[in-house]
Amino acid sequence: MTLQEFFNLLSENPSIILAYFGLIPITALIAGILGKGEGHISPWSILYSTLIYLIAIPGIFAITLNVYFFIFERRSILQTDVYTQILPILSMVVTLLLIQKNVALDRIPGFGKLSGLVMMILSVFVILWVIEKTRIYAITFIPFQYFILLFVGLLVIVRLGWTRLFSKN
Repeated sequence: MTLQEFFNLLSENPSIILAYFGLIPITALIAGILGKGEGHISPWSILYSTLIYLIAIPGIFAITLNVYFFIFERRSILQTDVYTQILPILSMVVTLLLIQKNVALDRIPGFGKLSGLVMMILSVFVILWVIEKTRIYAITFIPFQYFILLFVGLLVIVRLGWTRLFSKN
């Protein structure tokens, strides 16, 4: 099964994806009501951490997929699939806002690893975009030291994201 076949299967059976991306924000809302002011304490912080990972991984994947489609494949926005490209992002934003009302996100175990992952993905996309847009004749118009500085800066961001992703935080 290819990724496109998987997305087609999800689009043909939207009840599964609607239930998944609907239940997570509802769970965060209920947890926020029941554990008001106790979000940093053990059972709630573990629940919030689980909810964040359950919603952030598909959300980050959807953002990455959208960036890939629009920048590298030059796909039209009218071809965007609501269930697999928009709903995960909206559900992630709503869930994070609901959780943030009860507890600061930096107090959630493992949240720093997600921000490191996002920084890594973003910097790799920028590197790939620069490589795609750079032509041999374009390099001659850009001073070489600026190109090297940009490349080193992006590598530092990748390294920072990598250390955040695998730190013990």
